[in-house]
Amino acid sequence: MNKVYLLTGGNMGNRLQHLHNAAKVIAKECGKIVVQSSVYQTAAWGNEDQPDFLNQVLLIKTEFRPMELLDSLLAIEHTMGRARGKQNDPRTIDIDILFYDQLVLNTAALRVPHPRLHLRRFVLVPLFEIAPELMHPVLHKSIGQLLQECPDELNVKKFSL
Repeated sequence: MNKVYLLTGGNMGNRLQHLHNAAKVIAKECGKIVVQSSVYQTAAWGNEDQPDFLNQVLLIKTEFRPMELLDSLLAIEHTMGRARGKQNDPRTIDIDILFYDQLVLNTAALRVPHPRLHLRRFVLVPLFEIAPELMHPVLHKSIGQLLQECPDELNVKKFSL
């Protein structure tokens, strides 16, 4: 079984319900969810003139190979109403593969580890909650170290109703 860290997030509609629905479908179609972080709220990154995002990191165990998993996650996004427009546009759900075991993969369709995860607090904070000692296979630093060095200054806070 492969250990995969996923980031789910969205800022349209019932954001919390979208995260819960995505987790349920991922568990049903992709693999067992082993751990999930708290839900975090963050201002939109990049295109700031839009609602705040909710994000959550999931650790799953899956038998899927990387491209099979990507295809399945893209289908889940589509089914949940994700319309791909410009980068950083609002979305109902976004599901990113952050790490796939300690694999380093660089193709046109998929880059693992996620190439910008070390630059984004909204990724690092929930990832740190569930895997602070996880080592980045390219940067050779722990998630804790990456969080300390992260240049992103956006406020990331636990979400509460």
